[in-house]
Amino acid sequence: VQLQASGGGLVQAGGSLRLSCTASGSSFTFDAAGWYRQVPGNQREMVARITSSGNTNYGDSVKGRFTISRDNAKNTMYLQMNSLKPEDTGVYYCAADTSGKGDYFRLIWEYNYWGQGTQVTVSS
Repeated sequence: VQLQASGGGLVQAGGSLRLSCTASGSSFTFDAAGWYRQVPGNQREMVARITSSGNTNYGDSVKGRFTISRDNAKNTMYLQMNSLKPEDTGVYYCAADTSGKGDYFRLIWEYNYWGQGTQVTVSS
Protein backbone atom coordinates (compact mmCIF):
# COMPACT_ATOMS: atom_id res chain seq x y z
CA VAL A 1 0.00 0.00 0.00
CA GLN A 2 1.40 3.37 -1.03
CA LEU A 3 0.44 7.01 -1.34
CA GLN A 4 1.78 8.68 -4.44
CA ALA A 5 1.90 12.48 -4.50
CA SER A 6 2.31 14.30 -7.80
CA GLY A 7 1.71 17.63 -9.48
CA GLY A 8 4.43 19.76 -7.98
CA GLY A 9 6.66 22.02 -10.00
CA LEU A 10 7.97 25.51 -10.57
CA VAL A 11 5.43 28.29 -10.97
CA GLN A 12 5.49 32.07 -10.86
CA ALA A 13 3.82 33.98 -8.06
CA GLY A 14 0.11 34.30 -8.74
CA GLY A 15 -0.01 31.03 -10.63
CA SER A 16 -1.76 27.76 -9.85
CA LEU A 17 -0.93 24.11 -9.37
CA ARG A 18 -3.00 21.06 -8.56
CA LEU A 19 -1.47 18.33 -6.47
CA SER A 20 -2.81 14.79 -6.51
CA CYS A 21 -2.38 12.00 -3.99
CA THR A 22 -3.36 8.54 -5.13
CA ALA A 23 -3.58 5.49 -2.93
CA SER A 24 -2.52 2.22 -4.47
CA GLY A 25 -2.79 -1.29 -3.18
CA SER A 26 -5.61 -3.66 -2.55
CA SER A 27 -8.39 -2.74 -0.17
CA PHE A 28 -6.97 0.67 0.56
CA THR A 29 -9.61 3.21 1.48
CA PHE A 30 -8.46 6.26 3.29
CA ASP A 31 -10.58 7.77 6.01
CA ALA A 32 -9.35 11.23 6.94
CA ALA A 33 -6.49 12.75 5.01
CA GLY A 34 -4.45 15.88 4.66
CA TRP A 35 -1.72 17.86 2.96
CA TYR A 36 1.33 19.11 4.85
CA ARG A 37 4.34 21.08 3.70
CA GLN A 38 7.86 21.39 4.95
CA VAL A 39 10.77 23.69 4.28
CA PRO A 40 14.32 22.96 5.45
CA GLY A 41 14.81 23.76 9.11
CA ASN A 42 11.10 23.95 9.86
CA GLN A 43 8.57 21.50 11.17
CA ARG A 44 6.01 20.01 8.86
CA GLU A 45 2.97 22.29 8.88
CA MET A 46 -0.65 21.56 8.15
CA VAL A 47 -1.90 23.00 4.87
CA ALA A 48 -5.32 21.38 4.53
CA ARG A 49 -7.26 18.47 5.97
CA ILE A 50 -10.38 16.59 4.96
CA THR A 51 -12.54 14.12 6.85
CA SER A 52 -14.31 11.03 5.56
CA SER A 53 -17.53 13.02 5.21
CA GLY A 54 -15.81 15.80 3.28
CA ASN A 55 -15.43 18.44 5.96
CA THR A 56 -12.38 20.62 5.29
CA ASN A 57 -9.96 22.63 7.35
CA TYR A 58 -7.12 24.94 6.21
CA GLY A 59 -4.03 26.54 7.60
CA ASP A 60 -4.42 30.28 8.08
CA SER A 61 -1.84 31.13 5.42
CA VAL A 62 -3.70 29.30 2.64
CA LYS A 63 -7.33 30.02 3.45
CA GLY A 64 -9.19 31.35 0.45
CA ARG A 65 -6.45 30.26 -1.96
CA PHE A 66 -6.21 26.47 -1.60
CA THR A 67 -8.93 23.85 -1.87
CA ILE A 68 -8.70 20.25 -0.74
CA SER A 69 -10.98 17.64 -2.23
CA ARG A 70 -11.27 13.90 -2.64
CA ASP A 71 -12.60 11.40 -5.15
CA ASN A 72 -13.40 8.26 -3.21
CA ALA A 73 -14.08 6.25 -6.35
CA LYS A 74 -10.53 6.91 -7.49
CA ASN A 75 -8.97 6.76 -4.02
CA THR A 76 -7.44 10.13 -4.80
CA MET A 77 -7.13 13.40 -2.95
CA TYR A 78 -6.38 16.76 -4.52
CA LEU A 79 -5.02 20.13 -3.49
CA GLN A 80 -5.88 22.99 -5.82
CA MET A 81 -3.50 25.84 -5.14
CA ASN A 82 -4.31 29.26 -6.56
CA SER A 83 -2.72 32.68 -6.15
CA LEU A 84 0.52 31.04 -5.16
CA LYS A 85 3.08 33.03 -3.21
CA PRO A 86 6.84 32.50 -2.79
CA GLU A 87 6.20 31.55 0.85
CA ASP A 88 4.17 28.56 -0.38
CA THR A 89 7.42 26.99 -1.55
CA GLY A 90 8.20 23.67 0.07
CA VAL A 91 7.85 19.93 -0.16
CA TYR A 92 4.20 18.95 0.01
CA TYR A 93 3.29 15.64 1.60
CA CYS A 94 -0.04 13.87 1.56
CA ALA A 95 -1.11 11.77 4.51
CA ALA A 96 -3.96 9.40 5.15
CA ASP A 97 -5.48 7.52 8.03
CA THR A 98 -7.17 4.20 7.32
CA SER A 99 -8.06 3.30 10.88
CA GLY A 100 -11.72 4.27 10.57
CA LYS A 101 -11.60 5.99 13.94
CA GLY A 102 -14.26 8.49 13.04
CA ASP A 103 -15.24 11.60 11.13
CA TYR A 104 -12.82 14.14 12.53
CA PHE A 105 -9.67 16.00 11.52
CA ARG A 106 -6.56 14.00 12.31
CA LEU A 107 -3.56 15.38 14.11
CA ILE A 108 -0.25 14.91 12.34
CA TRP A 109 0.76 11.86 14.39
CA GLU A 110 -2.51 10.06 13.70
CA TYR A 111 -1.87 9.34 10.05
CA ASN A 112 -0.64 5.85 9.25
CA TYR A 113 0.37 6.50 5.66
CA TRP A 114 2.48 9.26 4.10
CA GLY A 115 3.31 9.99 0.51
CA GLN A 116 6.85 10.64 -0.66
CA GLY A 117 6.45 14.39 -1.11
CA THR A 118 6.36 16.62 -4.15
CA GLN A 119 8.34 19.84 -4.51
CA VAL A 120 6.50 23.10 -5.08
CA THR A 121 8.60 26.15 -5.91
CA VAL A 122 7.02 29.57 -6.38
CA SER A 123 9.23 32.23 -7.89
CA SER A 124 8.73 35.93 -7.25
